[in-house]
Parts: sequence; structure tokens; C-alpha cells
Amino acid sequence: MGHLPRPGGRIKSGDERDRGLYQSRMTRFALALAAVFALILPPPVNAAPSDKASLIAAADAFDKAQLTKDGAVLERMILNDLIYIDGSGKRLGKKAFIDGWTAPGDTFDPITLIDRAVTMLGSDAGIVGAEVNLCGMSGGERFCSRIRYSDTFRRVGGRWRAAYIQVTRIKS
Repeated sequence: MGHLPRPGGRIKSGDERDRGLYQSRMTRFALALAAVFALILPPPVNAAPSDKASLIAAADAFDKAQLTKDGAVLERMILNDLIYIDGSGKRLGKKAFIDGWTAPGDTFDPITLIDRAVTMLGSDAGIVGAEVNLCGMSGGERFCSRIRYSDTFRRVGGRWRAAYIQVTRIKS
């Protein structure tokens, strides 16, 4: 049939036809690729209220275990490959975290969580953080530290477990 003039009256050159064919193929390829990704990727997960409630309950139990120096509960609630970033920025692990909370002679006052935030990262992960004034006795001396922490939990085997903890000291 040949090449008919476009509505502007000009006939496309070979380069213009090739470029148009290439762009048409790329558009179809991009659309096909988007459709494949839409089928492969899981839909966004909106955590059910019960997931958030169970995460908060686990975070409360985790805080209680720390303040009451319950090493056995901490051992169960923390993944073995925990990454713990302390208030100085140092990267530590599970043993250091538990040892810090269960040191002989240390005691902790009750705490009040300030500006608590709970962020679900799907149905099996979430972050719980807050600001707190942590006070007590250590080495026979009174201490008080204002900190903000973020505890990242993963649900493993149906139980929430701490996977990553970061503490930031707040200057008074």
C-alpha cells in the first residue's frame, strides 16, 4: 500500500518510521513488563489491627523483661543475630544487649513512654519506638538517661522477636 502522507502532508523518512516502530515496541514492552511485575509482586499489606495489637503486646513484654532484668525472657524474645546499636553508635549483638540489662546490682525505675510510635512493615514485621527517661541505680550510683529507641520486631514461628534495636541518647 505504500506510505501515505501524514496529516501534515509530509511523508515519513525511513529513520522516522524506524524510530516510531522502535518507540512502539518499547512502549508495548514496558506495558508488558509492568503487567508481569503486577502479577509477581505481592499486593501491599495492610496489617490487621490484631497484628498491631499483638506487636504492641510483645513490645510491652519486651520492655518489662528489660526493666525486671528477666534474662530468660529476653533470650527468648531476641533473635540470635540481633543487631543492637547502642547510644554511642557502637554495633553490638544479643549478648551485649542482655548483659546490659541484667548486670548484677543494677536496678531500673518504672518508665513512661513518650511519643510512642508503632509502624507495621507488613504482617510479620514492625517497629516500635518511643522516647523515655531511663533512671535507676548502677554500680551504686544513681543514673538518668533520656533516650529514643527503635525496636524492630519480626514474627518468627508465630512469636514476635527483636531483630534490630537502635538507641539514641538525647541531650538534656
